[in-house]
Amino acid sequence: MFLIIVIAAVIAVMWRLAVTQSATNTFSLQQARAFQAARAGLEYGIARSLASPSQACSSFNLEGFQVVVTCGGSMVLQASVPEEGRDLVFHRVEATATFGSPGDPDYAYRRLTAVVEQP
Repeated sequence: MFLIIVIAAVIAVMWRLAVTQSATNTFSLQQARAFQAARAGLEYGIARSLASPSQACSSFNLEGFQVVVTCGGSMVLQASVPEEGRDLVFHRVEATATFGSPGDPDYAYRRLTAVVEQP
């Protein structure tokens, strides 16, 4: 009888470890997908802000992820670069990717920010 109880306990522990490992792998995959969705939003925002700085960025859905892109105002560095003979203009872009809502088992959230110089 003792042997049956020990074997059942070992099986229960192995089952629990397998479930935990599967959940961890799924969560890791969702976080990687959220990062890539935020990166796509960041690239979209950079292209949009450089093409037309006065135009506002927007949000979009990408494979179930809600991606919100925020294009900040332009910063002009008044000290011109003597070698180039022009002022430096920088644009701030922020992208946030969200899947699900907080508290969900598959909730994923990533935010990326970039500052780019206008050529």
